[in-house]
Amino acid sequence: MIQVKVAKVIVDVPAAQTDHTFSYRFPEVWVDLIVPGIRVVVPFGPRKIQGIVVETLTEEDENLSTKLKSIEEPLDLTPVFTPELLQLAAWLSEETLCFQVAALQAMLPAAMKAKYQKKIVYNEMEIPEELQELFKNRKEASWERAMELNIVPLLQKKAKTHELDIVYEVKEKNRKKKVKMIRSKAGKEKLQELIITLPPQASKQKELLQFFLTRNESVTLQELKEYGFSSQSIRSLVEKDVLEEQSVEVYRDPFEHKTFEPTEPLPLTDEQQAAIAPILQAVEENKFETFLLYGVTGSGKTEVYLQTIQEVLKQGKEAIVLVPEISLTPQIVARFKGRFGDQVAVLHSGLSIGEKYDEWRKIHRKEVKVAVGARSAIFAPFDNLGVIIIDEEHESSYKQEENPRYHARDVAKKRGAYHQCPIILGSATPSLESFARAQKGVYTLLQLTKRMNNRDLPSVEIVDMRNELRDGNRSMFSKKLVELLQDRLDKHEQTVLFLNKRGYSSFVMCRDCGYVMNCPYCDLSMTYHRATSDMKCHYCGYHSHVPATCPECSSKHIRYFGTGTQKVEEELGRLFPEARVIRMDVDTTGRKGAHEKLLSAFERGEADILLGTQMIAKGLDFPNITLVGVLTADTMLHLPDFRASERTFQLLTQVSGRAGRHDKPGEVIIQTYTPEHYSILLSGKQDFLEFYQREMMTRKQFQYPPFYYLALIHISHEDVLKTASIAENISHYLQKHLSSSSIILGPVASPIARINNRYRYQCLIKYKREPELMYHLKKIVHQFQEDTRKNGVYVSVDVQPYVLM
Repeated sequence: MIQVKVAKVIVDVPAAQTDHTFSYRFPEVWVDLIVPGIRVVVPFGPRKIQGIVVETLTEEDENLSTKLKSIEEPLDLTPVFTPELLQLAAWLSEETLCFQVAALQAMLPAAMKAKYQKKIVYNEMEIPEELQELFKNRKEASWERAMELNIVPLLQKKAKTHELDIVYEVKEKNRKKKVKMIRSKAGKEKLQELIITLPPQASKQKELLQFFLTRNESVTLQELKEYGFSSQSIRSLVEKDVLEEQSVEVYRDPFEHKTFEPTEPLPLTDEQQAAIAPILQAVEENKFETFLLYGVTGSGKTEVYLQTIQEVLKQGKEAIVLVPEISLTPQIVARFKGRFGDQVAVLHSGLSIGEKYDEWRKIHRKEVKVAVGARSAIFAPFDNLGVIIIDEEHESSYKQEENPRYHARDVAKKRGAYHQCPIILGSATPSLESFARAQKGVYTLLQLTKRMNNRDLPSVEIVDMRNELRDGNRSMFSKKLVELLQDRLDKHEQTVLFLNKRGYSSFVMCRDCGYVMNCPYCDLSMTYHRATSDMKCHYCGYHSHVPATCPECSSKHIRYFGTGTQKVEEELGRLFPEARVIRMDVDTTGRKGAHEKLLSAFERGEADILLGTQMIAKGLDFPNITLVGVLTADTMLHLPDFRASERTFQLLTQVSGRAGRHDKPGEVIIQTYTPEHYSILLSGKQDFLEFYQREMMTRKQFQYPPFYYLALIHISHEDVLKTASIAENISHYLQKHLSSSSIILGPVASPIARINNRYRYQCLIKYKREPELMYHLKKIVHQFQEDTRKNGVYVSVDVQPYVLM
């Protein structure tokens, strides 16, 4: 019986019909090369496309060699997916109802997904005899040439020892970074001989030869010029075949112009010591355990992370640190680079495609041990993880909003279980779901209740803007805030002004008493619809008219709400013409590196006031900030979202924590029209436990997480009647097949009812235990896959959604 080597391949065609493995045989010459985790080119119908090998096996069937198509060529020399990441992708596909290829693609840097040219780059000085035919004395060769010469297996062996690499040069998007290197081709005796024989007028060439007498290694052309050697002297010696010039690829280093001050571990406080002990024990015992590190702002959570990683590195293991994109500030990077130097790769959206690719390669080639990054860094291809840390674990940016709709926390737990290592979730304001799990003992709760050096938390004053209006102050700044701003300017201290712009939703509010129209069935604010002039709840569909007067106090001052950063900047210029203001918002931080430049300027004291939105709420630690002003605490509070109170509390607590972190005491002013709301009152006291109790009562009453799980189904189409009709059908199907304990809300128009001329409807499922739910959701998605192509209907499912808009 003939044995045939078969590869099971996931092809890069995202459709329900192709969401499974296809079998291909591979030629004898690649028997050792085609392994799980490698990408290949395969024939698929009339075209050739990319695929990912997820399994290889040997079949005993002589017909297979004629029945199966053959793999065209491998795209990699070493696997880009570890066995663990292949397992993880299969799990992700099941959990988030996405195609397997989408889950796998989410784990790769963008450079490897774009169109690219493939090259082989030789890393050592001397090219061996067996590769001369390929390289012909150059350091680069095309992949096509290697295929022609039939030497791919040999290249694979060399790749394992890092002698050579496959490099993806992305067309237009990403060129490899090259530097010109100069080295001596002659031995010491030859150099000395040349120094003697060169004529006296060639003094610069003599100096250059003298220089290379003491240097065995290559030197960059730029470096030689800095030593005072001219291009002409260098070129003359290259032409005489004494020196050799080579173009060598180097990693793009986003931090090449920065020096990071090395730091030493700080002595831990008693609380930090108590918190780190069980974590280090789990590291020592290779035990999977999830820790919730709940510590007030400025309590030294980062130092606990750093010393845990230090212990992990001592054991020869690796660490992943996730930080929300918004707080991946230069300060955070500096802390990890300062402690672990070149052991750290940084992955975030501020890097170019090439920089991200190079940072990923450092991890893939095992040149670094620590990955610090935003959400997608959770897929860093480490194969010996010792700890995974998620800082600010409550942040909604850890949930991806397009396929695959994963939450980094769930992926972290899956990887932690695989590697038998601890997970640390850190926050001053943990998510209710995490804190509830810690209270139940599912997570281990660790607490840091005091700031470092026992510094006081800043004093917080809540200003009722309704009183300001009554007193005739129509400005966006309260009298108290104006007074304190002037005081800080006089003292040459710095201020952070925070404008809560997230969720600029049209809610209707009474400016006299602060009344906001809520839905009687959901305890959520209703959204004002300008087109129909009515109020709607986007959870259950309840709607009513807009009142002409306030139902609470009969005032006619019913208004919408909102202010922009530019408007605030103008007002500051009018009130404090001498103040230097740095504005940070989407407009001013659009350019690469702008975020860092603005913060560095503020740190150097080049401005008195930092005015910004979300991006300044976290991660800032400047000694001279003694005042924080929150201009609109209410904006998020009245969003049609059951997490609105939680997000408001978290944001206000985080932004308050920017003040008084060093020797000078801090003050915080929170301006609001609803000072009596518990999320605002309790953020002023930084009382998370009281907030947790209050919010949990509301969640229980209205059947929201953590008491219930959620699944959200979105339906969109260009015809509003068709959209509503399909949404109705889906709702009926769910009611018929799910247990009576599950609650199905809707169908109802989405809060943003139309995007790009497509009408949007949604159904929300609340459930506790529903073992068949995933099966039914998958069935719904697959049924409408056909309709997507035929009728333009689009149906998507988000399991455990974070955004319900």
